Amino acid sequence: MRAGKIKLARIKSAQIKHVQIKSAAALRRVCRLPLILGYLVLNCLLVSYHASADVATPDTASDATSDTALQGEKTISLLDKAGNRTEIARVIFEPVEQGSRYVLTMEREQFRDYFLSMKEMKCLEGPELWCHLAYPYEQPRIVTADDLRWLEHDLLFMFKTPKEFGANFWNGIYYKLEVVDGMIKGEAQAIDLNNLASPPDNLDEPPIGEAERDEVDTDKRWLPLIEIH
Repeated sequence: MRAGKIKLARIKSAQIKHVQIKSAAALRRVCRLPLILGYLVLNCLLVSYHASADVATPDTASDATSDTALQGEKTISLLDKAGNRTEIARVIFEPVEQGSRYVLTMEREQFRDYFLSMKEMKCLEGPELWCHLAYPYEQPRIVTADDLRWLEHDLLFMFKTPKEFGANFWNGIYYKLEVVDGMIKGEAQAIDLNNLASPPDNLDEPPIGEAERDEVDTDKRWLPLIEIH
């Protein structure tokens, strides 16, 4: 009788231990579940972050290079067909709410004084005379990466051969500017500067638009390119 009771007690003890072992294993599995779920959530967040970064990076980089082009002091150079530079001015950009305000200072030592058609003009000397004409009316001198028209209006030129008499204002040069890889670049276009003889109706809008500009035969012109860097 006593031996039977001892055997029964051993069986119950073994059953209790088995239940405890199963419970401990189940508890470990339950405890690991939050860790697994946390890992899955973290992995999803990382994948989402990298995907959004891949989409946003080009625009962010483009904005950064545009901002760089319109900040601080820059040198303005005109280039001939062989890439030779003539530094003509310096410009300082200061960020403002509407874009960037600029102050333009011409490098007068690069220019020579000419008296053409009863008007004193500052001209670069080369295969052609390249004479600067300052925009004659009030303007805000504010630009953005997508709208550089006011600066374009401050960089107007007239060209003529040294042997020609007087000023040929119909031989106007207008540099169409754009931001490229953190630098402002442009190419000469043809305009008739006589259109600026009287003030525009709206002084808040640049008067020289696409309709007033035409292509230039860059192979025949001395300084067809401009860079601001």
